[in-house]
Amino acid sequence: MFLYRKATFADVDEIHELIAGYAAQGIMLPKPHSTLYETLREFVVAEEVETKKIVGVGALHLTWNELAEVRSMAVHADYSRHGIGSAIVKKLLEEGRAVGVKEFFTLTYRPDFFGSLGFMLTTKESLPHKIWKDCMDCPKFPNCDEIAMTLKDGA
Repeated sequence: MFLYRKATFADVDEIHELIAGYAAQGIMLPKPHSTLYETLREFVVAEEVETKKIVGVGALHLTWNELAEVRSMAVHADYSRHGIGSAIVKKLLEEGRAVGVKEFFTLTYRPDFFGSLGFMLTTKESLPHKIWKDCMDCPKFPNCDEIAMTLKDGA
């Protein structure tokens, strides 16, 4: 059984470890501890109730007027295919809608996962330039190979 909740300072090391595992594979941007502390309020974690272990994480980053990015999605490999990622995304969408987000986007290597949640393929060029500030730190910039997807409110 899993508890889905907002991240706390006590979770930062485990969040860092989850993200670092995917970053080492080149499928996620690394997040230094300093960035995790600065953006902690963006994160939702999945905690295994019995062990108190953080087994999944995701963040919602508000980027522009009524626009937010679902990012930093990571689920521990041992807990894959348990619905954890879907539950985290749904929680992030609820949070976004509560503050007036009308459109969500993600940049991903997992289009099937996000497609199953209602996200649709789009072009990176259709997204506002403002979203690219984090891309400057990516080793793949400017040759990004992530897939852009959006979800409009009402989906």
